[in-house]
Amino acid sequence: MSDDFPELDCAEGAPHPRHTTQLLGQSAAETAFLEAYTSDRLHHAWLITGPRGVGKATLAWRIARFMVSREETDGGMFGAPPPPTSLDADLDHPVVRRSMALAEPRLQLCRREWDPKTKRPAQMIRVDEVRKLKGFFGMSAADGGWRVAIVDSADEMNVSAANALLKILEEPPEKVLLLLVSHQPAKLLPTIRSRCRTLRCHPLSPADQAQALAQAGFEAGENPEALAVLSDGSVGESVRLLNADGVTLYARLVALAATAPGLDREAALNLANKCSGRDAAAFYDMTVHLVSLLLARLARFGAMQPQNWAEAAPREAQILAKLAPDAGAARKWANLAQDLTARVTHARAVNLDPSGVILDMLLQLDETARK
Repeated sequence: MSDDFPELDCAEGAPHPRHTTQLLGQSAAETAFLEAYTSDRLHHAWLITGPRGVGKATLAWRIARFMVSREETDGGMFGAPPPPTSLDADLDHPVVRRSMALAEPRLQLCRREWDPKTKRPAQMIRVDEVRKLKGFFGMSAADGGWRVAIVDSADEMNVSAANALLKILEEPPEKVLLLLVSHQPAKLLPTIRSRCRTLRCHPLSPADQAQALAQAGFEAGENPEALAVLSDGSVGESVRLLNADGVTLYARLVALAATAPGLDREAALNLANKCSGRDAAAFYDMTVHLVSLLLARLARFGAMQPQNWAEAAPREAQILAKLAPDAGAARKWANLAQDLTARVTHARAVNLDPSGVILDMLLQLDETARK
């Protein structure tokens, strides 16, 4: 891929997972893989699941570096070496350096790429990308070591690509390891899931999340508590929120919701207008995401009626209590969230004006508040 195009499998402004050497908060998943490795029960395919941004791809790259840098030995006259206790690999090892440069012949990455003709990202992983894996696995490693492939993310494969991957999973060559990163494994073919062993990654604790952010070169900003609530333990989501000033935008949406019913039309229109224009795509995406998140939090608040609510904006608990006072209101907000998700999907498909989409979402919120 040309250096002129960004990598699509990492958050904007953050280091690519292959350059992240320390993984925080996923020790259980690491231990599960190591136990399989040291007990000679290493499955040929692993499905690494969990929310976005919690370290799934970082774990995949740690496993890949570990496997391709291992030197096979019978121990000689000194006996077998002790089993490894972590996935740490020597960063000065030439294999590790080549892996970080995407130049290691025993490691293959399958992901969405940029189309150099249209200068746009591919919407899905195409079958040609998966077929490259078949050719890769068909070659013998010169040193007899392991060959490892990472698919990031498997959710993005089109139907033909998924079927091509299934054929590889059904007849895997010896000493190959396939690592599938998946944010929504339920969307994968059941036959793909059934041929993989699962490693589950979980949301990070606030302490681990703050440390991981610092490792990626980010500060939590002026309101780290709100950032932690909105990102729900995801470093990737935290980076996305920081890049788009999402904490401030969410507070603006909550303040706007406080005027419903009888929405402040001028404020709603001003916000919607900011989503139009060639350079407003990221702001539009974040606004859609945060409106959906606000609706989800309204539904959750109404259903749970919590005594202690972790606020992500000033007076949020008070505003949510007004709009979602009971379980009946919670159902209304949940239904609206589902309906607006379908509307946004349709709007993207037919290329509707973003400002009109956002204004419609806000007006639907106001209408629901009246019911």
